[in-house]
Amino acid sequence: MKNLSLTLILAMFTLSTFAQKTNYQLSSHILDVSKGTPATGVTIKLEKYNEQTKHWLFIDEKATDENGRISDFLNADPSNLGIYKLTYMTSDYFKRNDVESFYPFIEVVFQIKDKNHYHVPITLSAFGYSTYRGN
Repeated sequence: MKNLSLTLILAMFTLSTFAQKTNYQLSSHILDVSKGTPATGVTIKLEKYNEQTKHWLFIDEKATDENGRISDFLNADPSNLGIYKLTYMTSDYFKRNDVESFYPFIEVVFQIKDKNHYHVPITLSAFGYSTYRGN
């Protein structure tokens, strides 16, 4: 029994040591500056621009977590270079909070030029927003 326990512990250690962790190249965060809190449950759509067809290609869609974040957009890959668009679906967020707003959605277009991590946060209120390249 003792040998079996030791074997199981060694197997678990080996699996956890060699388990691959997925790296993501893109993340986003929304802070509702009118409340000073993260904007939770906001759907964000990610698209990539095809320069040959001049059309946007759907990549993924997720909702912000309790911290207003999405940390797992776009698996890190050398083929990620290009122009992307994040569409923040803000209308439903403001409706849930019983707030009238000016922007039904916000589109942020940016370019990935290397293998570094890109963080695209926005600060949000019902009648304004700001964005920047974070880290």
